[in-house]
Amino acid sequence: MATSPTQLSLKKLREEGYTVAVVEHWNSFARIRQDLFGFIDLLALKGKEVLAVQTTTASNMAARCRKIADHENVGPVREAGWAIHVHGWHQDDKKKWHCKVKDVS
Repeated sequence: MATSPTQLSLKKLREEGYTVAVVEHWNSFARIRQDLFGFIDLLALKGKEVLAVQTTTASNMAARCRKIADHENVGPVREAGWAIHVHGWHQDDKKKWHCKVKDVS
Protein backbone atom coordinates (compact mmCIF):
# COMPACT_ATOMS: atom_id res chain seq x y z
CA MET A 1 0.00 0.00 0.00
CA ALA A 2 1.75 3.16 -1.21
CA THR A 3 -0.50 5.50 0.77
CA SER A 4 -1.16 4.57 4.40
CA PRO A 5 -4.69 4.32 5.79
CA THR A 6 -3.73 7.03 8.29
CA GLN A 7 -2.79 9.46 5.51
CA LEU A 8 -5.99 8.65 3.62
CA SER A 9 -8.13 9.27 6.72
CA LEU A 10 -6.29 12.51 7.50
CA LYS A 11 -7.13 13.81 4.04
CA LYS A 12 -10.76 12.61 4.23
CA LEU A 13 -11.41 14.18 7.63
CA ARG A 14 -9.75 17.48 6.73
CA GLU A 15 -11.90 17.65 3.58
CA GLU A 16 -14.94 17.13 5.85
CA GLY A 17 -13.93 20.18 7.92
CA TYR A 18 -12.31 18.49 10.92
CA THR A 19 -9.15 19.65 12.66
CA VAL A 20 -7.17 16.41 12.87
CA ALA A 21 -4.11 15.20 14.80
CA VAL A 22 -2.23 11.93 14.56
CA VAL A 23 -2.19 10.50 18.10
CA GLU A 24 -0.39 7.22 17.51
CA HIS A 25 3.37 7.20 17.84
CA TRP A 26 6.35 4.94 17.32
CA ASN A 27 7.78 3.51 20.55
CA SER A 28 11.41 2.87 19.64
CA PHE A 29 12.09 0.92 22.83
CA ALA A 30 9.27 -1.57 22.28
CA ARG A 31 9.55 -1.24 18.48
CA ILE A 32 5.80 -0.93 18.04
CA ARG A 33 3.25 1.73 17.13
CA GLN A 34 1.22 2.81 20.13
CA ASP A 35 -2.28 4.24 19.78
CA LEU A 36 -3.82 6.81 22.10
CA PHE A 37 -5.72 4.88 24.81
CA GLY A 38 -4.72 1.69 22.99
CA PHE A 39 -6.98 2.05 19.94
CA ILE A 40 -7.04 5.63 18.56
CA ASP A 41 -4.90 6.61 15.56
CA LEU A 42 -6.45 10.02 14.85
CA LEU A 43 -8.31 12.56 16.94
CA ALA A 44 -10.62 14.88 14.99
CA LEU A 45 -12.47 17.96 16.21
CA LYS A 46 -15.35 19.86 14.63
CA GLY A 47 -17.40 22.24 16.74
CA LYS A 48 -18.17 20.38 19.96
CA GLU A 49 -17.66 16.97 18.33
CA VAL A 50 -14.67 14.84 19.28
CA LEU A 51 -14.09 11.92 16.94
CA ALA A 52 -11.63 9.11 17.69
CA VAL A 53 -10.58 7.18 14.56
CA GLN A 54 -8.88 3.81 14.09
CA THR A 55 -7.61 3.45 10.52
CA THR A 56 -6.97 0.16 8.73
CA THR A 57 -7.56 -1.73 5.52
CA ALA A 58 -11.12 -2.80 4.74
CA SER A 59 -10.15 -6.46 5.13
CA ASN A 60 -8.94 -5.80 8.69
CA MET A 61 -11.96 -3.82 9.92
CA ALA A 62 -13.60 -6.67 11.85
CA ALA A 63 -10.42 -7.31 13.83
CA ARG A 64 -10.08 -3.61 14.67
CA CYS A 65 -13.73 -3.42 15.79
CA ARG A 66 -13.16 -6.40 18.10
CA LYS A 67 -9.96 -4.80 19.42
CA ILE A 68 -11.89 -1.66 20.34
CA ALA A 69 -14.88 -3.52 21.82
CA ASP A 70 -12.57 -5.59 24.04
CA HIS A 71 -10.27 -2.76 25.10
CA GLU A 72 -10.28 -1.67 28.74
CA ASN A 73 -10.25 2.03 27.80
CA VAL A 74 -13.27 2.04 25.48
CA GLY A 75 -15.72 2.62 28.36
CA PRO A 76 -14.13 5.86 29.57
CA VAL A 77 -13.79 7.15 25.99
CA ARG A 78 -17.48 6.48 25.37
CA GLU A 79 -18.45 8.03 28.73
CA ALA A 80 -16.57 11.19 27.73
CA GLY A 81 -18.95 11.44 24.78
CA TRP A 82 -16.38 10.85 22.06
CA ALA A 83 -17.57 9.25 18.84
CA ILE A 84 -15.45 6.27 17.76
CA HIS A 85 -15.13 5.33 14.08
CA VAL A 86 -13.16 2.69 12.24
CA HIS A 87 -12.07 3.67 8.72
CA GLY A 88 -11.48 0.71 6.41
CA TRP A 89 -9.74 1.56 3.13
CA HIS A 90 -9.70 -0.37 -0.14
CA GLN A 91 -8.92 0.33 -3.78
CA ASP A 92 -11.23 -0.40 -6.67
CA ASP A 93 -10.17 -1.79 -10.06
CA LYS A 94 -9.23 1.72 -11.20
CA LYS A 95 -6.94 2.21 -8.17
CA LYS A 96 -9.31 4.73 -6.60
CA TRP A 97 -9.44 4.67 -2.78
CA HIS A 98 -12.74 4.15 -0.93
CA CYS A 99 -13.45 4.32 2.78
CA LYS A 100 -15.97 2.25 4.68
CA VAL A 101 -16.82 3.93 7.98
CA LYS A 102 -18.13 1.94 10.95
CA ASP A 103 -19.39 3.76 14.04
CA VAL A 104 -18.44 1.76 17.15
CA SER A 105 -19.26 4.51 19.67
